Amino acid sequence: MSKPIKFVALGIEHRHIFGMAQNMLDAGAQFAGWWTEGEPDVVEGFVKRFPDVPRAASKDDLLADQSIDLVIIADIPSKRADLAIAAMEAGKDVMSDKPGCTTFDQLERLRQTVAKTQRIWTVDFSERFEVPSVTKAAELVAQGAIGRVIQTVGVGPHRLNRQIRPTWFFEREAYGGILTDIASHQIDQFMFFTGSAEVEIVSATVANYANPGDPGLQDFGEVLLRGDRGHGYIRVDWYTPDALPTWGDGRLTILGTEGYIELRKYVDVGNTEGTDRLILVNGDRCEYIDASDAGLPYFALVCDDIRNRTETAMTQEHVFKVCDLSLQAQAKAEGSAA
Repeated sequence: MSKPIKFVALGIEHRHIFGMAQNMLDAGAQFAGWWTEGEPDVVEGFVKRFPDVPRAASKDDLLADQSIDLVIIADIPSKRADLAIAAMEAGKDVMSDKPGCTTFDQLERLRQTVAKTQRIWTVDFSERFEVPSVTKAAELVAQGAIGRVIQTVGVGPHRLNRQIRPTWFFEREAYGGILTDIASHQIDQFMFFTGSAEVEIVSATVANYANPGDPGLQDFGEVLLRGDRGHGYIRVDWYTPDALPTWGDGRLTILGTEGYIELRKYVDVGNTEGTDRLILVNGDRCEYIDASDAGLPYFALVCDDIRNRTETAMTQEHVFKVCDLSLQAQAKAEGSAA
């Protein structure tokens, strides 16, 4: 058997770190330690969830440990790139929460560091990699169930949950803007399902309609994409009503030349309980599928890539391109609003 991948966490400001760590454990990796600056609210729950994982007094202690293979990062978004660069320069591969960076300068420095160190910098786009119905949709598309994919429509509504949000969540420079942040998920899915490599941001919009007391918060965003192999539309927001039993009714529609797939990822209002419902319609099938057992292969593939120096989980260029397009969309939206 292969030696288990050993990982540590640097920066646990965002609760996405729970899923990242647990999914790495489920993939057979060993959680060796963690560090974060200060005492963010998430610490108490993190310690309760992972009671046997020691907290390091300094991030430098973890980076100096030659037995560590992977660093996972969910710090304040604007701080993630610097942590990733430090980890790669210390000889570690990196899995970052999205957004992996918040400025073009950070992205360029990440590119340079990957080129220099030959380390892996991957971003856990959780709305693809932590959603079994997306795994099932990918299998169906690969089988040709809907022909050639020509468009994706991705919506990413979120609940604001103001009472549990840290101060940085409302600061534009800290989180990077709603398109840099949330819409990176949908850009990733657009590129993956259409196979587009060259992509134009046709239009992009950001706004604050419901939270005038927080001028740094963008609570609505949309993007129109045109790729060399397909088209895409994205809408993201912070308007999830309190009555919805989960944080957001995230959906993805994948249109092909011979059918379509719709994913009701986290809830299917008025139909059935549970997550990961998939609708497939083509020339032979019109089905409603429970895809909740389709699995999450990304994390095991990351482990394989670390061992074999391969790019099976996601290519490095794909990561860079998604981040670049997210930043382009954000810049276009803010430039047009100025």
